[in-house]
Amino acid sequence: MSSNTLEKLQSRFNPDAAKGMNEVFQFHFSDAGSHYLSVQDGSLGVHEGEHDDPSVSLSLSTDTLKGIMSGDINGMTAFMTGKLKATGNVTLATKLTSLFPAK
Repeated sequence: MSSNTLEKLQSRFNPDAAKGMNEVFQFHFSDAGSHYLSVQDGSLGVHEGEHDDPSVSLSLSTDTLKGIMSGDINGMTAFMTGKLKATGNVTLATKLTSLFPAK
């Protein structure tokens, strides 16, 4: 994942939507390696690599993530068409758009 994409996510982070959350979102990018986001009670940590015990793991391309985050791609459609694969607490994936609303 490019540092530009990470900066955009951090600038879009909505701490109010993350109040009371203690979750780890693992991303396995087909074109950019692995990264994870740790969301803890209103704060965000962005890390390279793999977490030992993520709440949810998502496998996708960076373009698919950008499309979902911008609203150009429906997350459920991406999941149904195989562009997005999720394991773990998959309902958490639906919270990404509230944690990182489009500006």
